[in-house]
Amino acid sequence: MYIQRELETTLRRYLSVKEILAVVGPRQSGKSTLLGHLIEALPNTHSITFEDQDLLALFDRDIKAFAELHVKKYDYVFIDEIQYSKHSGKRLKYIYDTCATKLLISGSSATELSIHSIRSLVGRIFVFNLYPLSFKEFLQHKNPSFHTLIEQGHDQELKELNELQEEFLLYGGYPRVVLAQNSAEKQQVLKNIYNTYFLREIKEILQLSEDYKLADLIKALALQIGGIINHQELSQLSGFTYSDLKKHLQILEKTFICSFIRNFHTNKRTELVKSPKVFFFDTGFRNEVIKNYASERVDKGQLLENFIFTELIKKGQEVKYWRTKAKAEVDFVLECQNKPVPLEVKSMKVGITRSFRSFLETYSPEQAFFLSAMAGNKEKIGNTTVWHLPISGIIILEQYLTLSAKEMQK
Repeated sequence: MYIQRELETTLRRYLSVKEILAVVGPRQSGKSTLLGHLIEALPNTHSITFEDQDLLALFDRDIKAFAELHVKKYDYVFIDEIQYSKHSGKRLKYIYDTCATKLLISGSSATELSIHSIRSLVGRIFVFNLYPLSFKEFLQHKNPSFHTLIEQGHDQELKELNELQEEFLLYGGYPRVVLAQNSAEKQQVLKNIYNTYFLREIKEILQLSEDYKLADLIKALALQIGGIINHQELSQLSGFTYSDLKKHLQILEKTFICSFIRNFHTNKRTELVKSPKVFFFDTGFRNEVIKNYASERVDKGQLLENFIFTELIKKGQEVKYWRTKAKAEVDFVLECQNKPVPLEVKSMKVGITRSFRSFLETYSPEQAFFLSAMAGNKEKIGNTTVWHLPISGIIILEQYLTLSAKEMQK
């Protein structure tokens, strides 16, 4: 079953331009399905995968023959698993320069794609990230009338929305997981995704041998989502030297497992330039790492914060956090039109925190967001309009970010 992806609309706008379209993202995030669905309605198309060793060998050894057989006679060609080619950049450049065919490619490792393709394709390629389903895509699949669940807010709608949010928190947004029929099947699919990551990304593509150390590192990071990482502690827990640790943290980011966000600062005397905070790109993958799918859990607040992080990343936001030497802290800071926008996440019904007020007093942002179980309307604190939204309100965040000053006053 195909689940509609928001990226499809964007890709359709670029089908008429010459540049190669590249879609990268985690393995099993739906890249092949999306691009396959996209070109099936187009005329004169051809799809191949570099999991086919014969096709891969021909591409690497004789690009002219490859182009004659698999490219020139088609209007659109989709090449899946491009990361398996160690010479993809120069080969794709040849096709781009000599063929009128529109190329679409996909890869599950940003590291390999950037090293072997993008470097040789400057000015010839547009790269798009496809992550696991966003909460909005998940809701549209589960209930096409999901806007009613959010806008009406009646008891029955809220009950369904909360149940769906709980499912998404526990099992995440990998399409095959979402399509699974029950919890046991979802957990089995996540286990397979985790094991395949080590088999394909780590051993076959990156050819790393110390995967057991990497597994220990991933588990250590999974237990501290939303926390500031300590490199020395991680080095001891994983067994990696400091230099190897830094390399493997980059690998986890480039293979779409973890993301490490930096501290927002303009005043270096009062704000710390510290180690980054860690989040996972998918909460289901993270819960599989620690083998915890329980609804009642001590890390519910951390899980909600990670959920909000993934939603912000999927919306294309650049995300940072804020912390001062006095230990005032705000979960996330977005930069919209060169202006900071703070966003705080709370699992409990609480009011504006002292730290949040401290950020407002320091920066006087036009807008701020407080997501919690105590959803309300808005309030004015100094020069800032503070929007109180439910956790699920993250899916309509763009509607608020695009409001003008006059609209905020209404």
